[in-house]
Amino acid sequence: MGKKILTAFLLAALPAFVIADSQWILKQSTLTYHVSHPLHQSEGVSHAAKGKGVCHAGQCDFLIAVPVKSFDSGDSNRDLHMLQVTRGAEFPMVTVRTRLPESAETSSTVNADLEIQFAGQTAQFKQVPFKLETQNGETRITGIIPATLTDFKIDPPTLLTMPVKNEIPIRVDMIWRPQ
Repeated sequence: MGKKILTAFLLAALPAFVIADSQWILKQSTLTYHVSHPLHQSEGVSHAAKGKGVCHAGQCDFLIAVPVKSFDSGDSNRDLHMLQVTRGAEFPMVTVRTRLPESAETSSTVNADLEIQFAGQTAQFKQVPFKLETQNGETRITGIIPATLTDFKIDPPTLLTMPVKNEIPIRVDMIWRPQ
């Protein structure tokens, strides 16, 4: 009887040991920034983010990178001006780093501490809430990063001498899968 219990315990524990070290890959992404001006609103969208996550010893480290020039607002003049204002030629990538507990894989929400490098600056965002939905082995992560121009020391661009608002929230919609 003791052997059967020990065997059952070992078989039940085996999956935990097998997946204790795991890797994740960003399969699909939509990142959208929003800019508000007294005369109009605009958004820039990128589907070009790449990302990888590595889980070990109960922690998962994620790195996401997206080219600044991949954001498209539907207006090439506006996009060119955005590249100039954000110093995109000098700093062509936006990178995001975060560390999450491995238990986040089974949650429906997670609060993430983010480190974002953009326009030559690094900003920290604490306890940003994200929604997680797991289906067919893939995890969809959605949320909004409450970024501002001053977080990255970017002077607000102006139109007709009126500056855009400081807030540039970034909507995140990503699908991750284990590798």
